[in-house]
Amino acid sequence: VQLQASGGGLVQAGGSLRLSCTASGSISSINNMGWYRQAPGKQRELVAVITSGGNTNYADSVKGRFTISRDNTKNTVYLQMSSLKPEDTAVYYCNTVRIKLADGKYVYDTWGQGTLVTVSS
Repeated sequence: VQLQASGGGLVQAGGSLRLSCTASGSISSINNMGWYRQAPGKQRELVAVITSGGNTNYADSVKGRFTISRDNTKNTVYLQMSSLKPEDTAVYYCNTVRIKLADGKYVYDTWGQGTLVTVSS
């Protein structure tokens, strides 16, 4: 199982970006999917998480600006980021808590490779 993230880039403050992350492999289902970020010199932090049923939770710093969504048919999670600020600059990582494979086995705590988001002032 692999997670492939995309969509990062350079954007001016106030702009928008949409990140995508797709899980590949013989997947039956995925429970929670989320986005984390790590800024230079800082610890990785949770940005947003979405359950298989669509319930969401956000870090206070991104509430009202970011929206997490998922397409279970594509095993993909999205992060729509709007009103971006320079402090949103970070490498963004996608994560899945538990993946059920087609053979009934489970894979836990899978991470994507990260995609860099740079917000200029």
